Amino acid sequence: MNKVILALLALAPTFAFAQNLGNLDTLLDSIGQLIGAALPIVVALALLAFFWGLVKYIFAQGNEESKADAKKIMIWGLVALFVMVSVWGLVRFIGEAVGVDQGGDIEVPTVPGV
Repeated sequence: MNKVILALLALAPTFAFAQNLGNLDTLLDSIGQLIGAALPIVVALALLAFFWGLVKYIFAQGNEESKADAKKIMIWGLVALFVMVSVWGLVRFIGEAVGVDQGGDIEVPTVPGV
């Protein structure tokens, strides 16, 4: 309940200036830029998790418990990659089916400024 009240208080200026939705557009653009910047980092972390599990599996010679732990890390890394890429493709597919302009060709996400 407290979180709802805090969210409403945070959005109170937006409700007060409801005629001027430029602030809301700016907020949504900022959130989109934040997600756009975080997406390649999250994908890289999932890929890193897979490779970390692979390294653990290679160095777990003869220890079945360590191998099982490494397999679990690799599987969850692959699941995370699959889910992220699938959702990305599903959103693109639905956007094209509905006719939403999504800014052109598919671009591979990169870290800005690098």
